[in-house]
Amino acid sequence: MLAYIIRRLLYTIPLVFGVALIVWVVFDSGILGDPAQKLVGKSATPEELAALRADLGFDDPAPERFGRFLGDIASLEFGRSREFKLDVVEIVARGVGPSLALTTPAFLLATLIAISLALLCAARRGGVLDRAIVVGAVALMSVSSLVYIIFGQYVLGYHGPFPVAGFAYDARMAWYLALPWIIFVFLTVGPDLRFYRTAVLEEIKQDYVRTAKAKGVSARKVLFVHVLRNAMIPILTRIVVVLPFLFTGSLLLEKFFEIPGIGGITVMGVLRDDMPVIRAMTFVFAVLFIIGNLLTDILYTIVDPRVRLQ
Repeated sequence: MLAYIIRRLLYTIPLVFGVALIVWVVFDSGILGDPAQKLVGKSATPEELAALRADLGFDDPAPERFGRFLGDIASLEFGRSREFKLDVVEIVARGVGPSLALTTPAFLLATLIAISLALLCAARRGGVLDRAIVVGAVALMSVSSLVYIIFGQYVLGYHGPFPVAGFAYDARMAWYLALPWIIFVFLTVGPDLRFYRTAVLEEIKQDYVRTAKAKGVSARKVLFVHVLRNAMIPILTRIVVVLPFLFTGSLLLEKFFEIPGIGGITVMGVLRDDMPVIRAMTFVFAVLFIIGNLLTDILYTIVDPRVRLQ
């Protein structure tokens, strides 16, 4: 297992290098626009742009600039935000806590509800309850996230018991996050439920289920011990790939509810054309996706011994 993990970690090195190359080409190479212009905005004079290029080394040869960019990434140096007047690393560090406070409890609750309903659908497959739950899941998926947010703020916030927006770093945090948690659950339960239900139903059709029932194993044990365990690979795939992105929060929820997390910071950076923030978030999102796939591959070997460590 240790050798397999080391090999998978080594495989991620060229992927991260490729991501860094793409980010550098898009933001700093000059192929898609003057990077100095992106940093200071359109109001800068030619003299100011020339001075900035010389100061930041944008006139140096491309290999030298890319090597310097790799060094900055290795030292977690992503530049200084023009909008927030802070180093990007400091902005990200401040935003991780609120993002996790928003996404982690809501994600755990949504996952628990979705898996429980998927097992219930499998146990009552083809029946009225199964069809009703599936129709409800499709209905939840058919509604835009903006509708949930605006409806929730107006009905449950402005005319209801919850705050419309805001955040607190004390005991009031849960009160401010209650409405975003509810909306997050409604946004994610529908697609998660349909995915988990499909995974469980695929296992119920297998021969080992019929064999277990023929031996007199109870339906409850077949469902929760045999079927659920063998359905864990696709379930884990969906869960683990999402886990790293809990650090980045939910962009729309953080923006509309004024939660100072990474998602809201990213949206603000895009709206204000804050290039250091956009560049850093692009790289971070890509690396988190790579980490999610790495964790998925490792957990495969733990959940299912049929997966060979090769």
